Amino acid sequence: MPSTSPSAPVDTLTARGPGADRWSFARLGSAVGLRGPLRAFGYWLVSYRRTWRGTVVSSFLSPLLYLGAMGFGLGTLVDGNDAGGRLDGVPYAAFLAPGVLAATAMQTAVGESTYPVMGAMKWHRQYHAMLAAPLGVVDLLLGHLAFVLFRVLVSAVGFVLVGAVLGAFTSPWVLAAIPVTLLCGAAHASPVMAYAVRQEGDGGFTVLFRFGLVPMFLFAGTFFPVDQLPAVLRPLAWATPLWHATTLCRGLSLGGLDALPAAGHLGYLALWAAAGLWLALRCYRRRLLP
Repeated sequence: MPSTSPSAPVDTLTARGPGADRWSFARLGSAVGLRGPLRAFGYWLVSYRRTWRGTVVSSFLSPLLYLGAMGFGLGTLVDGNDAGGRLDGVPYAAFLAPGVLAATAMQTAVGESTYPVMGAMKWHRQYHAMLAAPLGVVDLLLGHLAFVLFRVLVSAVGFVLVGAVLGAFTSPWVLAAIPVTLLCGAAHASPVMAYAVRQEGDGGFTVLFRFGLVPMFLFAGTFFPVDQLPAVLRPLAWATPLWHATTLCRGLSLGGLDALPAAGHLGYLALWAAAGLWLALRCYRRRLLP
């Protein structure tokens, strides 16, 4: 008689029952149902209760430092020397704030998708405990991704509040940029989770930060318009999901965002998120299932 031990890893995407079709829509619907992912999300949320104070403080302190030093400090020099009108008469702080908002979403998503994923896989082995619960691979992946997006949401809300108090955000449309930061977070978190779950050591994260995160942060439109880059580098900036998120956030904050380009930016971010989620599911299943 086949074993039904609760400690056996279960993949809710491919688990079979009597008379069940392996890839039936009912089975797929069960796999992407909310009960399992919410349980996994609940675990990460309960764990977060031990550290939330520090992360919430940093969510307010980080925009204060960025906007204070770069937006209003360096911005005074930029505004006084913008004779060519490269910022279209927009104060540098107002130009900078939505870019750093999108970059903060990227940084938070990547940070929560690297060491925590490796820890859950190798060091603390929360993933293995969840499979013995039993939850499925889809459940623990979606639950962890939901928590990453929750962290992005906290950071984005804190940033918008600080930016509004400092006067960097003046339009109520900036609130519409918060969902954009969630999509930006998903576009970065899902492929990074696929990368992180396959790592045997943290050396790969150094490469990711140094050659992926930092160049995007500096050259994808956060601090200056991409058209100021050499022509040969502009397509590289346009290909990054951060540039699309920055363009959306800046357009919502400053106005002048047209519907068709906005739909293109949203579609590009959604494509990154969907492709990353598909890749993450494959990588998680390879690492966690026998």
